[in-house]
Amino acid sequence: MQVGIGLPTTTPGTDRALFFEWVRRAEQGPFSTLGVFDRLAYDSLDPLVSLSAAAAMTSRIRLATTILTGPLYNTALLAKSAASLDVLSGGRLVLGLAIGARDSDYEVAGVPHKGRGRRLSEQLAALRDYWEENTIGPKPACPGGPPLLLGGLNDLTFARVARYANGYLHGGGPPATFVRASEKARAAWVDAGRPDRLQLWGMAYFALGEDAIDAGMRYMRDYYAFVGPFAEKIAAGMLTTPQAIVHFVRSYQEAGCDELILFPSVSSISQLDRLADIIG
Repeated sequence: MQVGIGLPTTTPGTDRALFFEWVRRAEQGPFSTLGVFDRLAYDSLDPLVSLSAAAAMTSRIRLATTILTGPLYNTALLAKSAASLDVLSGGRLVLGLAIGARDSDYEVAGVPHKGRGRRLSEQLAALRDYWEENTIGPKPACPGGPPLLLGGLNDLTFARVARYANGYLHGGGPPATFVRASEKARAAWVDAGRPDRLQLWGMAYFALGEDAIDAGMRYMRDYYAFVGPFAEKIAAGMLTTPQAIVHFVRSYQEAGCDELILFPSVSSISQLDRLADIIG
């Protein structure tokens, strides 16, 4: 299993200097991937712009959207942007998509919330057509377009993974929940007769050091405020000690995870350094 790190694009206090120092140190290792979230109605950096900036100053580390809210995007424009980023990064893009859980993002975008699942399925099919037929361009660096991940927890998600994607991204939680979701994804994959191997990705949040935990908890409660009291449970799952991170990483590895992205809940370069010491 490989371990990636999230960019601090949604956490408070990220500026130009911190962003580029974060990217520079992540490129040095030991991380495999830089991940980004996608929020519209929130104080955050744009995910594709952020990955484009990261692509310009890196050559090794992969770049992944984990996850874009697909139905918010015009499909043709998304196809062109993703193909362009794939070319400029030298084929390092992994494009993760989902329907998104927040009504506020749809409202701000002026996009109907109803029917978003159907629109995502149509989008996935169209993206492959654009990339394989080169009807828009540029031709992606990866044949057929960048690898696709899908996130979600219902049976329709797993069916979409099997039909359109290369992998499944589980949206966080203890290893047992990852196991249950990945078993469903594998079952759909086998039922669809896919000959290739399903890629399984996971994610978690971390805040290391006594000075960071309180700030991390505040961020988590704010970011997930839309789920009401359940936000407290999500915040409580944040990894706050080296021992917790080691145990979590090993558990996900044993559960069959291929890539685990650990996201910071505090905008401080010391968070990256502490995590690198643990992972390295």
